[in-house]
Amino acid sequence: MSIYPAFITILLVLDPFGNIPLFMSTLERVAPARRRYVILREMLIALGILTVFLFFGRFILEGMQISEPALGIAGGVILFIIAMRMIFPEYIPLNSGRTEPGDAPLIVPLAVPFVAGPSSMTTVLLLASQNPGRKGLLFAALLSAWGVTAVVLLASALLTRILGNRVIKAVERLMGMILTTLAVQMLLSGITEYLRHLAPGRLLPAAG
Repeated sequence: MSIYPAFITILLVLDPFGNIPLFMSTLERVAPARRRYVILREMLIALGILTVFLFFGRFILEGMQISEPALGIAGGVILFIIAMRMIFPEYIPLNSGRTEPGDAPLIVPLAVPFVAGPSSMTTVLLLASQNPGRKGLLFAALLSAWGVTAVVLLASALLTRILGNRVIKAVERLMGMILTTLAVQMLLSGITEYLRHLAPGRLLPAAG
């Protein structure tokens, strides 16, 4: 895998435009002067978590005795659900994670699960397991996707004023459509890999 498809996959899963309303809603009672600091801090925490999953995900899989086909199938299902949420947010609502007046959230819910959530953790785990000798390339892809996401979220207030909510929602749904195809491909690859590991006799019903 080259850096470009890995970058696109991670970026779609991080869903920067979809996180704009979530971040703005969560930070609406935080002083405007502190918002950028809080966003950058939470993004750095999320990057650290995803980096751990990228470099040590193999040990997590081995410890939990999870096979690569199982991870691929699970990753495809999770990404498909995330894509459906991006395309049809009115039918799959999320908790906005509002904070108390003047309270700045720490780790939850901005870093986890809005950025480093189950979908992004599963994605980096899957990419790392499928490309064990290309951790440096995958980290570059992760860092690039994280950088784009951080820039978008740091400029969330400005982007909302310039583009408006309708354009942001349209971009998110477009990203969801692309993510749907990636999710289906990941699911099919996981199923194909699983069938390949089965003994030929187990693919057919027993005679008699």
